[in-house]
Amino acid sequence: MKKDLIIRPALFEDLTSIVEIYNQAIRSRKATGNMWEFTVKQRVNWFKQHNNESFPIYVAELNNDVVGYVNLSAYRPGREAMNKIAEVSFFLEYSFRGQGIGSALLKHVIEDCPRIGKETLLAFLLDVNHESIHLLNKFKFEEWGRLPGTIEIDGTKYDHLIYGINL
Repeated sequence: MKKDLIIRPALFEDLTSIVEIYNQAIRSRKATGNMWEFTVKQRVNWFKQHNNESFPIYVAELNNDVVGYVNLSAYRPGREAMNKIAEVSFFLEYSFRGQGIGSALLKHVIEDCPRIGKETLLAFLLDVNHESIHLLNKFKFEEWGRLPGTIEIDGTKYDHLIYGINL
């Protein structure tokens, strides 16, 4: 990991960078099920649904630039018995992959889970997303589910994977 990397709670001012990174993932056609890029305005409500007390967004900052982020989202909102479960998502600026930034983000959010009362993390991804699968395996996530051939991107079918960990 880069020694000058800072991981901190996301600020509203980071939203432009977060959207740019997510749109890069959309263009990759293997890192998300979204097909069309977002504007910053379209992501404001998504950003506001997160808060540092229960569903944080953390950014990785390097030389004053946001180069990645991780966020926790509610799993099956409104079902109280599932309050200790969160969905984890992480995305990196592609030119910064392979430098330990994804590991630093995932480690940070896992270590924060006791503070926010999360005991189980789930990650939903496409079977073609080998980099994310590798990272999740590094942190002892396991494949808990597979929905075969359920995701279609540009005419190609992919399996939808569910990776999980009990903390």
